[in-house]
Amino acid sequence: MRIPPRIVSVTALAAALLIGGPVAASASAAAPAPAPASTAYSVAAVGDICYSALPAQAHDTLDLIKAGGPYPYPQDGTVFQNRESVLPSQSSGYYHEYTVVTPGSPDRGARRIVTGEENQEDYYTADHYESFDLVDHSC
Repeated sequence: MRIPPRIVSVTALAAALLIGGPVAASASAAAPAPAPASTAYSVAAVGDICYSALPAQAHDTLDLIKAGGPYPYPQDGTVFQNRESVLPSQSSGYYHEYTVVTPGSPDRGARRIVTGEENQEDYYTADHYESFDLVDHSC
């Protein structure tokens, strides 16, 4: 199983935190250039989740993806644009999204699986793209 590269390395994260601290502290002295919000957001927004910890409906969606459908919603399988820049930056068409059925919801709900082109590069979101967890299929 290939695990996709992480958004930032530990070294890059440490550097961002060290650089970000003094800039925020000197805000009263001069107006610094704003730090890119997407970088901090991305670091906090992508985690990991064990396959066994996913809701049963996410398992159903992953099974449908593996089988190639049929999918319950016409939007399933469409290109995910990653407009929020939460997932690692890739070329257009790299990611595709699929609905994870939410029992009791009158519409598609907020839960999705977003897949990448790499083998078993599956991300789960329960909050409509605000955060993602990379699915670890080995646990």
